[in-house]
Amino acid sequence: MKLAQQLIKAGSEHRKFMRQIFVSVDITAPLYWWKEFDTYKVGTVANSTSTMHKLATTPITLDCFETDDYNKEIACLPGYTFNFTETLISYCESLRLKYLETKDVRYWKELIRWLPESWLQTRTVTMSYENLLAMCSKGQRRHHKLNEWSGQDDNTKPNFISWARTLPYAQELIFIDEVEE
Repeated sequence: MKLAQQLIKAGSEHRKFMRQIFVSVDITAPLYWWKEFDTYKVGTVANSTSTMHKLATTPITLDCFETDDYNKEIACLPGYTFNFTETLISYCESLRLKYLETKDVRYWKELIRWLPESWLQTRTVTMSYENLLAMCSKGQRRHHKLNEWSGQDDNTKPNFISWARTLPYAQELIFIDEVEE
């Protein structure tokens, strides 16, 4: 462990062994989170399992979206006569049903087009401890404003950083800077 930590501190060219510690995990997160995750494409592989091929297979309800800190009052702003969230979900479900009824791809395309960023997508991700070290560093996602990364507003909800902390030797290898503090 001492040698591993010395190599980590010496820089990426010396910690090549971190690239050989593989992690494979299913992650369910909103589309807006996946856009952030995709900035770490080097050395990661992800396989989507829930939008392109599965979107039309189950009813579209509020449960299909990230709603951890959903604020219904903001969804119904004063002066508006409808609840935008409920209307959009109803519209998407109508498109899904029309696609299933007609098999007309135009309905599916409109559904994809109007699908909100909060849509939960599941991907199987393969990455290494080197990727995790980059993602979980203090300057990156450890203190990110999105709860899905670091849970800054509420550490009781699952988030990427807290999950990474559960990996074997995570504290010693991925969060090594905290060990030294």
